[in-house]
Amino acid sequence: MNDFQAVADRVEIEALRAEFTDAAMMRDRARLAALFLPDGVLRMPNIPVEQVGRAEILAGGELLQRQWDFFVQNTHPGTVVLDGDTATGRAYIHEIARALDGRQGINYAVYHDRYQRTEEGWRFAEREYEVRYLDTSPLTGAAPETDDGGPDFGAPASDARLERTATALRGNGFDVEILDDVAAARARVKELLPEGAGVLTGASETLRLSGIDEDINATGRYDAVRPRLLALDRAAQGDEFRRLLASPDYVVNSVAAVTETGSLVLASGSGSQLPANAGGAGHRVWIIGAQKVVPDLPTALRRVEEHALPLENVRARAAYGQDSAVNRLLILNAEPQAGRGRVLLLREAVGY
Repeated sequence: MNDFQAVADRVEIEALRAEFTDAAMMRDRARLAALFLPDGVLRMPNIPVEQVGRAEILAGGELLQRQWDFFVQNTHPGTVVLDGDTATGRAYIHEIARALDGRQGINYAVYHDRYQRTEEGWRFAEREYEVRYLDTSPLTGAAPETDDGGPDFGAPASDARLERTATALRGNGFDVEILDDVAAARARVKELLPEGAGVLTGASETLRLSGIDEDINATGRYDAVRPRLLALDRAAQGDEFRRLLASPDYVVNSVAAVTETGSLVLASGSGSQLPANAGGAGHRVWIIGAQKVVPDLPTALRRVEEHALPLENVRARAAYGQDSAVNRLLILNAEPQAGRGRVLLLREAVGY
């Protein structure tokens, strides 16, 4: 490798590390995840966390980000050792942060990195975060009040907004429960679903991250529809596939947004899961994180396009090698049949 190439590689790697910090500070978790190889690894042993692949890095980052009151990361250049199309290096970190639950502090840390050259440029193969100093003394500063002209679609709603949303949903015919967290939702779903019932789960990060998807599809407790679908030949058994999707005993899913006026908004690329949610299922249960509460339908549609779709694109690229799309929208303004639609509204943020 000539000297010019070595200099160019060092500049590009430094730009990669700078973009990581910028994406973290700008709360652009989709961009941050894309800086890793498809099977890249982000490790933070002090938490402890090990996220493998872009989808896990994205989901884990979103969960962490929703816990912040404020967060500032400063990155200082460290060493880079080149070895052809791979490299190793270190970056030095100074962070100030406070979480919504009151945890706070200042820390100094080191990122131990491995890099890989790709057709798109240098990417992280691995980042491992090592804390060298931590001070959890109360911080005297605060995040200034700002108005950037738009809502923070990742911030959990207050208890007052959750109560307002629940009241509106009940007024529109939905059964509603406000639960503390995903553990409470997981337990409540088990109470609501009879053993042996035919249950369809939607393709939902909320269900996956909470463990509800595994409880339904992998325990044998229910007549789980999704494993049956995966066993079908869609070309030869397309009619059976369609019928199984449309009218299960129960469908368990999440939504892209819920409004304080009492509407649910679901988005889909194929539309396959929407019939059951629209009324085809005998009973419908939606688990909704606190960050999905928005004031009204126009804001809900913005949340779909500006927040949920970019995050789903990262997951879809990792899982299927292609982008997602909002080809179908389902808006549920009311539940006309009593007892058939239940919302579990969480005080905790989960999914996207």
